[in-house]
Amino acid sequence: MPAINILAISGSLRPNSSNNAVIKATAELVYGTANFLIYEGLGSLPHFNDSQDPAPEVIEFRNLLRSADGVLICSPEYAFGVPGVLKNALDWTVSSGEFVSKPVALITAATGGSNAHASLQLTLTALSAQMPDDNKLLISFVRSKLNENGEVKDPATIQSIKAVMDALIKTINTNNEEK
Repeated sequence: MPAINILAISGSLRPNSSNNAVIKATAELVYGTANFLIYEGLGSLPHFNDSQDPAPEVIEFRNLLRSADGVLICSPEYAFGVPGVLKNALDWTVSSGEFVSKPVALITAATGGSNAHASLQLTLTALSAQMPDDNKLLISFVRSKLNENGEVKDPATIQSIKAVMDALIKTINTNNEEK
């Protein structure tokens, strides 16, 4: 088994979303290079409330983040912003610090996506995530990059996803060498 563990988080709760298609394509691209776990609990996280002890779902999410060598976030854009469920999940990590110095790749796949992409970069910066420029990708008009089965088949998009994941794995390997 590969020594690198990547946790993938989709900002969409729809099973057939474009973002889940991008994550599935990404899993195929890193197969054999990294262990790739897709987080399925985003919709079960309670609303963020820092005056209460975290629920078991939050503790599980935080533990998955801690055990990952790197994180891939793939998000749509809703109403020119970040989906609430994704922002909620990220808010649960503000005080606990799971993203501090954690290598992160950010892919925003949407019709437009630039607003969510910029907002997520700001949030991840506030969380002190390690996110070099090569670890970021905006896939605008994502539906045009999918085939009739909802799979990413556009060669340029696949190459761009591969480049982002190569950059994430390079960041992880560099961090591991420095330890």
